[in-house]
Amino acid sequence: MTELIPQEEPVATPLLAPEHGVPELVVDEKGLQEVLDQMKAGSGPIAIDAERASGYKYSQRAYLIQIKRNGGGLHLIDPVAIGQTPLWDEMSKSFAQVEWIIHASTQDLPCLREVGLQPQILFDTELGGRIAGCERVGLGALTELLLGLSLAKEHSAVDWSIRPLRHEWLNYAALDVEVLIDLRDKVEELLESKGKLTWAMQDFQAILTAPPNPPRVDPWRRTSGMHKVRDRQTLAIIRDLWIARDEYAKHLDISPGRVFNDEALVEIATKRPADVTALTKIISRRSRVVNPPTKKWHEIMIAAIALPDSELPEVRLKSDALPPPKIWPERNPPAHARLTHARAAVLDIASTNELPAENLISPELIRRLCWATPPVADDLESYSSDFLAKMGARPWQTALLAPALALALLQTEPVVIPEVIEEEPAAE
Repeated sequence: MTELIPQEEPVATPLLAPEHGVPELVVDEKGLQEVLDQMKAGSGPIAIDAERASGYKYSQRAYLIQIKRNGGGLHLIDPVAIGQTPLWDEMSKSFAQVEWIIHASTQDLPCLREVGLQPQILFDTELGGRIAGCERVGLGALTELLLGLSLAKEHSAVDWSIRPLRHEWLNYAALDVEVLIDLRDKVEELLESKGKLTWAMQDFQAILTAPPNPPRVDPWRRTSGMHKVRDRQTLAIIRDLWIARDEYAKHLDISPGRVFNDEALVEIATKRPADVTALTKIISRRSRVVNPPTKKWHEIMIAAIALPDSELPEVRLKSDALPPPKIWPERNPPAHARLTHARAAVLDIASTNELPAENLISPELIRRLCWATPPVADDLESYSSDFLAKMGARPWQTALLAPALALALLQTEPVVIPEVIEEEPAAE
């Protein structure tokens, strides 16, 4: 179990409004130009945040952008009302040599880039907190811990596509960037005191230079409840209805789950309602859409049932994915032995350095290293280091791990370690 920085419950002061009040919402190019001019007159890093309408809209676009710079003011910008304008690119170019502070940047970078904002220097307060060893790294929790301020989070899940935006929502959004510059400085101090600032900077740069995620193969296979499905015909119904739902959701620009949820999708595929009325009854309980095209969806279901075997999806995709570790003892005993020692080493190094194990190294990367038969009569430390680097590990990670992993690759008998649930790092 990774030992992280213990966090006593701080006595936090509620932060109810920005120091200079909630600014007027910027809704046109003239206002955006004024924002740019004021920001240029400021100094130091830029704090930026974005609000999306996840769970409400199909797109992941930004419906509100909050930005602050010392001496440059705090601004709330409506990118939907403003639309495409060269000013977005000008803002990126004007501050290309300035650090941009984002909390949980992997969440906000895609929608900021979609608008045209392209930070070149990043400081991620959420990831910095993780690397520093903080146990809770949500913006509210980290602000309480390091600044002694509490942020109200009651508007975190609202539909930001609604217009006009309510004043209390704008106040909530403004507070997210009101604290970011001070929070960044505290996170940097913590990282510096633990000798981890270089580690964090390497991770921040890796986020900026990471290629876009490739499109998912058969995204419909991620439908909740798929573990209940074992036959190809039912899979075909799920596939074709999932695609139809996705197209309809995109047309309406609403979240697919609001058209009808995965529970309804799996129920239709397994029960196969005999007529439109029965299908409509299943969907109506789990839909936010008025008069959905249930007749068309029933026809799609019937067509999927009639598909020949040659057009039915396979139960399992052929991929280069490794088998789950629980079957390694039978499938690849030497790899299982290496993996148990490698996992033990990762847990020990993570604990020693007050890090979550998943931020020390990706579990998938360790599995791939251990699955392959290592070279004989070779420098296994260099081999491990080169392998990690090739797979995207940062220099600080390879420096910490390569010696221990080299020893793990030599092991032929498994070591018993506590069962762990491996997770990839995820932002709060």
